[in-house]
Amino acid sequence: GFQSRGFELGYLEKVSEVKDTVHRQSLLYHLCQMVVEKFPETTDLYSEIASITRSAKIDFEELANSLVQLERRCRASWHNLKVIAKHETKPVLKTKLTEFLKDSTQRIIVLKVVHRRVLNRFHSFLLYLGYPASAVRDVKVTSICKLLQEFALEYRTCWERVLLQQKKRAAHRERNKTRGRLITETEKFSGIAEAVLPPAVVSSSPREQMEAGHESMKIVLTSPTDIPARRSRASQGTGHGTPTQGSPAQEDVPSSPDDASDEIMDQLVKSVTRNPNPRPCPNKERRRSRGNRKSCK
Repeated sequence: GFQSRGFELGYLEKVSEVKDTVHRQSLLYHLCQMVVEKFPETTDLYSEIASITRSAKIDFEELANSLVQLERRCRASWHNLKVIAKHETKPVLKTKLTEFLKDSTQRIIVLKVVHRRVLNRFHSFLLYLGYPASAVRDVKVTSICKLLQEFALEYRTCWERVLLQQKKRAAHRERNKTRGRLITETEKFSGIAEAVLPPAVVSSSPREQMEAGHESMKIVLTSPTDIPARRSRASQGTGHGTPTQGSPAQEDVPSSPDDASDEIMDQLVKSVTRNPNPRPCPNKERRRSRGNRKSCK
């Protein structure tokens, strides 16, 4: 874009309406994003201009007219006091009225001084913003204060939205770091696993771990039906024999690896061929229902 040294203060009303042609974001959004990136310690601007927000609720033209009317009425009261003092014989009432008017006059003078100083500071503020000295007297205080208040409100809304989007993007980047990885591969899980595992398991060799896993699996598979499997194996080998005769001898004699694998295969075959709840076949009912049908011819 073009480089500019300044802008008119009234252009603040249009900052939220001007949008770019690519992302359709307002100029105020880009301004907030730039300020947050370059100056992250800045605030929402609205909380810093509380005095301007209060000044926007005051009508300075009506305030100037009220001060003029007070001064006019105070002068008229002094004139009326002189008239009353000619016909009033009681000095107490005259003293009280005089003190009251002096106090009122002093308060009106202080209010006029404060009003004049506030206007002088406002004019200095306009000169600081780049207004020409000839146009400073014609600018109204209330309109400028309202303009700054509305811009600060829009800036705060846009500033909060920019911060929320930055938090969402940071969370999205954190999720992408672990995307496509197992939970055991993350740093948090690996740290927990190292703290939970005992030192004996970590120090064992891979061959010992493999043998221990093989033995535990063989015990799990053969423990539920160990004695019946050996009985069936003994009965198949001899052809005759009672379970009471073969069981004590087989418990004492250790089984070889081939016998253990044969027993595992026998148990797997029995579990597959066993059918405790056979499904009844309703062939008769089907035939009966077909015989009861009548022809539509």
